[in-house]
This record gives sequence, structure tokens and C-alpha cells, in this order.
Amino acid sequence: MAVCIAIIGKDNSPQYIATSDLDKELELQYRVHAALDVVEEKCAVGQTPSQDSRDLYIGLLYSTEYHKIYGYVTNSKIKFIIVVDSSNTALRENDVRTMFRNLHSLYTDAVCNPFYVPGEPLESINFDKLVRQIMTGTV
Repeated sequence: MAVCIAIIGKDNSPQYIATSDLDKELELQYRVHAALDVVEEKCAVGQTPSQDSRDLYIGLLYSTEYHKIYGYVTNSKIKFIIVVDSSNTALRENDVRTMFRNLHSLYTDAVCNPFYVPGEPLESINFDKLVRQIMTGTV
């Protein structure tokens, strides 16, 4: 389902990035970092009042010929970016929302670990395994 999942900290430093294709890892990381500008723009103070400020899901940030990039921002300003293949026509908006909710739950569990240092990259093997299950759609 997803070709890349990234978790970006408050200061826009990557805490976790997983890609499904190692040959395109650099290109996918570029797409994620380019999406951060769109996230900042959409989360800017004074944005349209019609958008519910409690909704963490930002939606489609931008799309390219090969990828669609979606965003999600937590209340603590942690950003989740999911890059999906644009040829995947079976993927609906609800599926992407579910992926973000599952990712947010996994992230919350990972940072609640008493041995995790806030702001450090997430290097848990179990967390990585579960995120890769979200990427393939087996969760």
C-alpha cells in the first residue's frame, strides 16, 4: 500500500523513515522533506476557520506522476508522512486515515517506552516490524 512512511519531529528532524524500495530511498526521502513545506503551510496560524482544528489528518499534500503524499500532524506537532504509489487506484481516503491512526497508535506506544529518549530517532525493531506491516496493509 505505502512505499514510504516517515515520522518527523517538532523541529523537522526525521525520527523514523521506512521505505519499501531501497533503490528509490533517496527520492522518497526528498518527497517527504518537500512535503514538510506543505504541512507547515497548512498548519499555519490563521488558516481557514472552516477546517476543524481538532482533525489531525491533513489529507493529500501533493501528488506527482508516480506518488501521492499524505500528511498527519499530532497535537504535539509530530508529523507523519505517508507516500503511496499513485498507480494504486484501490486505495481510498478512509484507508489512508486508518493507516495514520494505526501509525499514531504505534508511535504513542513506542515513545511511552521508559527507555526511549524524547527527540531521538526511533530504532525499535518491533516498531519497525509493525510499521512495515502497515506499509504492506497486513494490519
